Amino acid sequence: MSADDDIEIIIGRFGRYQTWIWFLIAVGRAPTDYQLSNVVFLVPSVDYVCMDEQAYNLTNHCPCDNPMYDQSSIVNSVTMTWNLICQNNHLASLAQSMLQIGILGGSLFYGYISDRYGRRIACILALFSEVLFVALSAAASKLWIFIVLRFFIGTAVGGTMLCCFVILVEFSGKSFRPFITSLSEVSYLIAYFTLPIIAYFLRDWRQLQMATSLPWVFVVFYYYLIPESPRWLITRGKTEEAIETLTRIARRNGRPTDNIRDVVEKIHEETVICSGKGHGSYLNLFKTPKMRLYTLVLAYVWLCCAHTFFGVNQYIGRLQGNLYLNVMLSAASLVPGLFVIVVACLYLKRRVTIVTSFVLAGVSLLILIFIPASMKSVELAFAIIGQIGAYTAFCQIFLYSTEIYPTVIRNSAMGFASVFARFGGLIAPFVVNIGVEWISIMIFSSLALIAASLFYFLPETKDVVLPNTIEQTENSKNITLKRLHQPP
Repeated sequence: MSADDDIEIIIGRFGRYQTWIWFLIAVGRAPTDYQLSNVVFLVPSVDYVCMDEQAYNLTNHCPCDNPMYDQSSIVNSVTMTWNLICQNNHLASLAQSMLQIGILGGSLFYGYISDRYGRRIACILALFSEVLFVALSAAASKLWIFIVLRFFIGTAVGGTMLCCFVILVEFSGKSFRPFITSLSEVSYLIAYFTLPIIAYFLRDWRQLQMATSLPWVFVVFYYYLIPESPRWLITRGKTEEAIETLTRIARRNGRPTDNIRDVVEKIHEETVICSGKGHGSYLNLFKTPKMRLYTLVLAYVWLCCAHTFFGVNQYIGRLQGNLYLNVMLSAASLVPGLFVIVVACLYLKRRVTIVTSFVLAGVSLLILIFIPASMKSVELAFAIIGQIGAYTAFCQIFLYSTEIYPTVIRNSAMGFASVFARFGGLIAPFVVNIGVEWISIMIFSSLALIAASLFYFLPETKDVVLPNTIEQTENSKNITLKRLHQPP
């Protein structure tokens, strides 16, 4: 297969039309991005005065059947609605973790829908399902109904994260892909920053859920605005539809359309030839020494990424001070991370930047343990630094994982790693809710530092020629493009 990206030659790296697609997706996925960050407002840790006769108006006393909650920050939350305190505290963790379980299921379900029926239908179904299930959760009358809906919200979140990213990648050229990771994060950061503003004015969790879902019902019209991925159409043998779509995009981007049919037929022919060579499976991740090592190490690394990021995200919501301001500062602090990620992907060694991100997260959280509770601003600052480290590591590890695995099992490897990321996010709330703050922080810090040390066993992938087969990976000695271009 040609080393050039023929689709990029036709429609360009990322022209006006791709920018329009990115804008639609960035706007449409806002309900998903709100759900990724709103747990600090939905299921917060709330102070209360126990009104039981035997408790003598004690603060945060357990057990307590008649709590009077502090409503100075949040008027009504899931915690208050169903009294998720004392012996019911584990239900608060379950409500938080159910979202991660749903993301795991959604990644598998929508991944199948996307491959089988098309990128567009999977993307739009996930976007609309998010709006529907979030709105329904706002009307939940029982805790178990809310928890079930949290699972379905999670499935839509998983589908949106997967399908929206894939469709952006497939509409962009190969040379633009290092920028896609940062570009796809813009919508998340905007939602993360605006969420506390919305929550400040709507201090009831039901109103917050409605406000961050129903206004986006317009995503159903995306079916007429977002075309099917030409790359998917070609792999499914729908060459005429692919030619029509590529011609429309090329015209919008001001590019020539003369040889589109020849290029599409060439790509289709190469695809048919390659598809006859068989496909990899999950078992191939463990059959050979290097694959086994890479898979086990990266599974743990992905778990740490999600565990640390989502854990610190929830921890910031529990820090002293103004909850809404803390979350806004946390969101704003991640913006420089987008530029760091782009620079790192283009110019720096992968292992150095990822290890640096993990060490930054681990050390800053370790320092957090020794900061006096009275120094609220310093405590918040180090928590945010830890979150920045986890965030940049999370973004970079995605690209690193695609480079280290051969083509025949790359998708399987990414799916396997994603499963462990969901496990990390799932257990994060339980670690946050342990009850002893320094123990929770120590767990997050230790896992991040161990993940950094494990990169000693992994190869550098910056400028490495991507392998196509497992045999190439097993026999590789990290020969870079620069070395390959040197004369013998």
